[in-house]
Amino acid sequence: MTRREMLNLIISLSIPSILAQITSVLMFFIDASMVGHLGAEATASIGLVETTTWLFGALTSAASMGFSVQTAHFIGANDFGQARQVFRHALICTLLLSLIIAAVGLIISPRLPYWLGGGADIARDATIYFAVFMCTLPFFQLSNLSGAMLKCSGDMRIPSLVSILMCLLDVAFNYVFIFILHLGVLGAAIGTALSFVVGALIGAHFAIFRNRILRLNTLGERFKWAPAYIVNALKIGLPMAFQSALMSGAQIVSTLIVAPLGNISIATNSLAITAESLCYMPGYGIGDAATTLVGQSIGANRPRLCRSFAWMTVVLGMAVMAVMGVIMYVFAPEMMAVLSPVEEIRQLGTAVLRIEAFAEPGFAAAIVCYSVCVGAGDTLRPALMNLFSMWCIRLTLAAWLARDHGLRGVWTAMAIELCFRGAIFLARLWRGRWMKKAEK
Repeated sequence: MTRREMLNLIISLSIPSILAQITSVLMFFIDASMVGHLGAEATASIGLVETTTWLFGALTSAASMGFSVQTAHFIGANDFGQARQVFRHALICTLLLSLIIAAVGLIISPRLPYWLGGGADIARDATIYFAVFMCTLPFFQLSNLSGAMLKCSGDMRIPSLVSILMCLLDVAFNYVFIFILHLGVLGAAIGTALSFVVGALIGAHFAIFRNRILRLNTLGERFKWAPAYIVNALKIGLPMAFQSALMSGAQIVSTLIVAPLGNISIATNSLAITAESLCYMPGYGIGDAATTLVGQSIGANRPRLCRSFAWMTVVLGMAVMAVMGVIMYVFAPEMMAVLSPVEEIRQLGTAVLRIEAFAEPGFAAAIVCYSVCVGAGDTLRPALMNLFSMWCIRLTLAAWLARDHGLRGVWTAMAIELCFRGAIFLARLWRGRWMKKAEK
């Protein structure tokens, strides 16, 4: 392939995912603004448990990737029968895992807000929001798995459309349950839960019955239990799950650092994270393309093509997110104004977003390099790199800077850590060790 053909392929795979990610953020923007207009306490109650929902959601994503990376390799090798067998194993194993995780989440939900440092004034709403989310976790898992499998088959369009539909439904359901039925935080939780259910069922329909490569109603194929698929999924997924657990644990510790600063800081932190996601979601969209292209190139035994795709996706991701960082810096006041009518939240949120804007290219390098490593099946060392950066750099600096600089100090620590993380991932990509496992 020429470089022009490669770039066109990267863009064609990235654009649907980027548009879906941006649409998701814009809709979540509206979603968050709905809750924000209920007051600082309602926003703080969701923001308090938000990082814990990321933890449980990330575990389901790791399980999906453990199987979908194998699927990408088999598709690259034109072995579609084994790709479908991996998909069958994935449906069974991830369903069981999601049910176990959901049960654990429901058990801890009454005490979780207090463990995170929340007060009695927001604990009840925080518990309700978290419990409703956990009830829909199996559907969240199904949505993750279906989307990951479709992307690894090269179909970015359907997962993107499903993602957009889920966001539209989320906004519509939230409007009904929050403002028409006046259910407040419970309404926000129900609206989000229903959008997960609808999106998961539609995505699963296309993956299981409609996709040309993955559909499981192929004549003459029977399910055969193969422990090797499970073992390989554990080798790929366990480091990712371990990383997700500790990374989300670090986010929870970050919440504990922010919680003593008061409800205004908790609410601002949550809303600013929502605003910032508008910048880094394009990086994840390009990362999806990187995982697919690297995985299929390895399956096709094309190491030189694989390295070329890796570098081109990383450079593209850094360029796009640098532009998004400039946009975030300029329009930070308007972004926060959409999310909250509280003047203190708007001013503090503008300040922290402008701090974070300078770290976006480094964050892009970390996101896309990690996606490249995942596509190659190299997940252990990148997971350790993420964990070292988060726990040893970000949290240490955040705890130190929060004492004198409050939430601004916490976000300064975040910006420094993201630049450091991007640098070490670029060094790993340059040295080429991420290819060793694939070559073996």
